[in-house]
Amino acid sequence: MPQRKPQRQSAGISGRASRHQPADPRDQIDHRPAGRRLDQRGQATVEAAFLIPIFFLLILILLQPAILLYNRMIMENAAAESCRLLATRTPMGSDSDEKYLGYTKRRLAAIPPIDIFHAHPNGDSWKIELIGAEQSSEVSVHIVNYLKPLPLLAWAISLGGGTNAQGYIVQDVTVSMPSQPAWVWEGSGSPTEWVQQWD
Repeated sequence: MPQRKPQRQSAGISGRASRHQPADPRDQIDHRPAGRRLDQRGQATVEAAFLIPIFFLLILILLQPAILLYNRMIMENAAAESCRLLATRTPMGSDSDEKYLGYTKRRLAAIPPIDIFHAHPNGDSWKIELIGAEQSSEVSVHIVNYLKPLPLLAWAISLGGGTNAQGYIVQDVTVSMPSQPAWVWEGSGSPTEWVQQWD
């Protein structure tokens, strides 16, 4: 009878398969000393405790100029638009000034009524001064805003003289422009002479 050959090939295959099986994660043991692992974790905690306050302080330092720049853009735009409207103001009605002030305040409503944007010291909302009218050669609008500095920066800003006696930052904007073109004032200002300017 023919002798059977030993099935060594199947054993080799199973052996190779067992060698390539993924290791059990529970068998992977960290052989580093326990004290060294605790030292590395403690070092990361100390670094985080040191860097996080610095990170938030940098955010505040960058945020304060951004707030001031935003406020100034809105105030300058509101003053310029009010100047164009002020060039048409006539002394008609006792509430004429209130209408122009209301127009300016509506343009300023884009600034949030929060102390870090716009505060109300002594109950005052906005300080607005309207100068000039249709008969004036020049009109101007003056706007004053008060705001509180951000926390942690108030001491530094006040030390540098950036706040008033009450601790507010004062923003002051003035915009002026001619109420009429220059050629309007060269003659007597009658409509007939205005038409002759184009002949």
